[in-house]
Amino acid sequence: MVAASSDTPAKAQSAAPSSPAGGAATARPAVQADITVHDARKSFGVTRALDGCSFAARLGEIHAIVGGNGCGKSTLSKVISGVLPIDSGHVSVLGHAPSTPRDARLAGVATVFQEVLVADDCSVRDNLFVGVDGLFTRAKSADEKYETSASMMRELTGLDIDPDMLVGGLPLSIKQWITIGRALLCKPKVLILDESSAALDFDSTERLFVKMRELRDQGSAILIVTHRIAELIRISDRATVMRDGRDVGVLEKSEITEKNLLGLMTGKSSSGAAHGKPAEAASDTVVMKTESLRIWPKGPGVEFSLRHGEIVGVAGLDGQGQNEFVRVLAGVQQAEEGLALARNGVSDFQPINTLADADRMRVAYVSGDRKREGIFANMSIFENLVLPLAAKAPRVPLIKIIDWPSLSSVFDSMVEKLSIKHGFRSDKITSLSGGNQQKVLIGRAFALRPRILVLNDPARGIDVEAKRELYRHLRDFAAQGNAVVFMSSELEEFIGLCTRVLVFRNGGLFETFASGEIHPDRILESMFGHSQHAGKTAGGSGPLGQPRKAEVQEADPRRRTPAVAVPEPASVRIVDFSTPPRAPRPAPETPPQGRQIKIRFFNS
Repeated sequence: MVAASSDTPAKAQSAAPSSPAGGAATARPAVQADITVHDARKSFGVTRALDGCSFAARLGEIHAIVGGNGCGKSTLSKVISGVLPIDSGHVSVLGHAPSTPRDARLAGVATVFQEVLVADDCSVRDNLFVGVDGLFTRAKSADEKYETSASMMRELTGLDIDPDMLVGGLPLSIKQWITIGRALLCKPKVLILDESSAALDFDSTERLFVKMRELRDQGSAILIVTHRIAELIRISDRATVMRDGRDVGVLEKSEITEKNLLGLMTGKSSSGAAHGKPAEAASDTVVMKTESLRIWPKGPGVEFSLRHGEIVGVAGLDGQGQNEFVRVLAGVQQAEEGLALARNGVSDFQPINTLADADRMRVAYVSGDRKREGIFANMSIFENLVLPLAAKAPRVPLIKIIDWPSLSSVFDSMVEKLSIKHGFRSDKITSLSGGNQQKVLIGRAFALRPRILVLNDPARGIDVEAKRELYRHLRDFAAQGNAVVFMSSELEEFIGLCTRVLVFRNGGLFETFASGEIHPDRILESMFGHSQHAGKTAGGSGPLGQPRKAEVQEADPRRRTPAVAVPEPASVRIVDFSTPPRAPRPAPETPPQGRQIKIRFFNS
C-alpha cells in the first residue's frame, strides 16, 4: 500500500508509513502518471468536498476511486472531467488542464456520471449521439447512426433494441447502458465511470468488465468509482482510497482487499463481519401474501407469504420479473392478474392496488432509482425527508396544521440514525452526494413508522459502512415484529441478513433458499437457471426448478427477447462448446434423454 499525504504531489507518492492492518509497507519507486491531481480543494458553501486531495493514474490501467459517502469521490471525477473547476490546486489530464467538459472531451476524456443522464422523450439513437454533431455539420448520416446504435446496444445488452425507440419506457439498466454506450462511441483515452454498475445486474456487469478490460489493453485509462467492494477487488489494478475530501492511501492489485479498503475508509481496522445473526420469523403470523398473482401476461403464478420478523431477499437477473414483483407488493404498479394483500395489526387482509392502499396498510417503499422515483429535485433536504409526514398533518376547515417542531425532531433523528452528511437543511436535495440522497429516502421510509418495508435495491450508491448500518437497522426493525422484502442486485447483501431468498426467472418464482442455504454462488447459479433443489419444487416449479407443463413460461411482451418454452428434462447432459467437436457418432436406436446447455465461465 502507498499511503498518500495531501502535501505530496500525487505522481510522487512512493512511500507508505503504515498499512491498514498496521504493518509497514514497502516503499516503491515513483511511476510517471498520465493523470494527476495535486492538492485540489473544492467547497460548496460550508461543505468541503475536496480538502487537499491528490491523485495519480496512468494509461493502461483500471484505477478505482473508493471511499465513504460524501468523501469527495464524485467531485474528484467531475474535476478530472472538467465539469467542476477547483478552488485551488492543479489538474493535469494527458498534458491538458481541462476547465470545461468540452476541454476534457477534446483531451480524450469521456465520463459516465452517477445519475443516469438520458432524455426520456428522445430516441435511443439521439441519446447515444447527443453532442456529436455541430451546428451545421453531421458526424454521420442518419442511416449510419441507426446501424451504429443498433450494433452498440446489441453488443452491450445482448438485446435487439430499436434505435428509434423512445428511452422513457426502457428499464433503468438499459438507460445506464445508453450512457455507457455514449461514452464508448467517443473511443476515449480516459474513461471515468461513476457508479456506472449500480443499475446493472451480475450478467450486465460482466459485460461491462469485458469492455473495460478491452479498453485497458488498448492503452486507455479507466477510472471507476464504485461502492461494490467485490467488483472493485476483481476488476481494479490499483485503488485510491478517500476520506473526508482527502486521499488516504493507494493500494496495488495484490493489496486490494475488503479489510484494507475498510481500514483506510474508516481509519480503523475492521472485523470483516458485514452482518450479524440473520433475522428469524417472530411468529407464523402472515402479514403479507399473494393470491393468484401474475406479474407478466400469461406468466407463471407467484405464491408468496411474509411473516412477522422476516427479512426476505429477492434476486434475479435483470428483467426477470423481480422488479415488477416488489413494485406490485408496494402498490407502485398493478399486477397483470391476482392480488397482493397485507394486513395492519390484527385486521383482515386488504388488497394493495395503489400507493394509498399501501400507506393505509403501513407498507413503505424505497426505490433504488432515486432520480425518477425518489427525490424531489427542486425541494430541500428537510422537505424531501419529512414531506409524507407533513401530508398527514391534521386538518381543520380550510387549514392544515403542521407541527414543525415535531418534524424537525424526526429530521434530526433520521440524520443521526443514518449518518446523513449535509450542509444546511434548507439546501436542495441535489446538493448531496448520491449516497446521501439515498439515505434521505431510507430515512423517509423509516419516519413513516411502517409495519412492512419493501426495498427495491435500496443500497444502490451507498458506501460499505452505510450498508452495514442499514443492515443493522433492518435487523432491529424486523426484531420489533415488523417485516422486510429486500430486493438487491448485490448477492453478498443477503448473507447473514435474510431468512429466505427468492430467485426470479422468466417472470416467476424459480427457487427459494432457506437461511442456511444462502450463498452467492448458489444464488447465482439459480439465477442462470440451474436449480439447487433437484427433485424438489421451487415456487411452483417442477423437477430441477423448471416450470410445469401447464405453466410454460413466456417472455414479457414488453421485452424484445423471444419466448422460450423449456421442457421437463429427465437428465441434463453438459457439453463444453469451447472445445473442437468430435467426429459424429452413429445415432443410437433410442435417443438419450436431456438437453445440451452451454457452461459460461467468468474470468476475474
